[in-house]
Amino acid sequence: MTSIDTPTDLADLSFNGSDGEALTLGSFSGKMVLVNLWATWCVPCRTEMPALDALQADLGSDGFEVVTINIDQGEDSKPKAFLEEIGVSNLAFYRDNTMGVFNVLKKQGHAVGLPATLLVDGNGCLVSRMFGPAHWSGEDAKTYIRKALGSDAQA
Repeated sequence: MTSIDTPTDLADLSFNGSDGEALTLGSFSGKMVLVNLWATWCVPCRTEMPALDALQADLGSDGFEVVTINIDQGEDSKPKAFLEEIGVSNLAFYRDNTMGVFNVLKKQGHAVGLPATLLVDGNGCLVSRMFGPAHWSGEDAKTYIRKALGSDAQA
């Protein structure tokens, strides 16, 4: 993860929830979120999804959530079937089939390809980002998240 020198307000970044309701990162006010943009056609994205699911299981709380936003175009059926097939059970389903989230972040220099991962604080401000895949369920990732949350406590 690369720290952002000047936090960028991303609270208005919009996408849809599992039932199609419009959301923004501001909808998660007061909660730190690890936002991950992914697509079913992205092999590294597919590979890291189980680790993101495990991270949510280990550290998800009232103060932290892993928010994976699928950007496949078309209907919800393909990404939902993929998540079911690999046994993802801890992540909520978020989606933007217009790729608007990716395009906004790309224009701002916060995404260059997939996967793209952003750590956003409880005020909706970007504090760090990562281009490419990571082992999100590993101890290094969990330690990083705990420190960002201000706690070194073991999950």
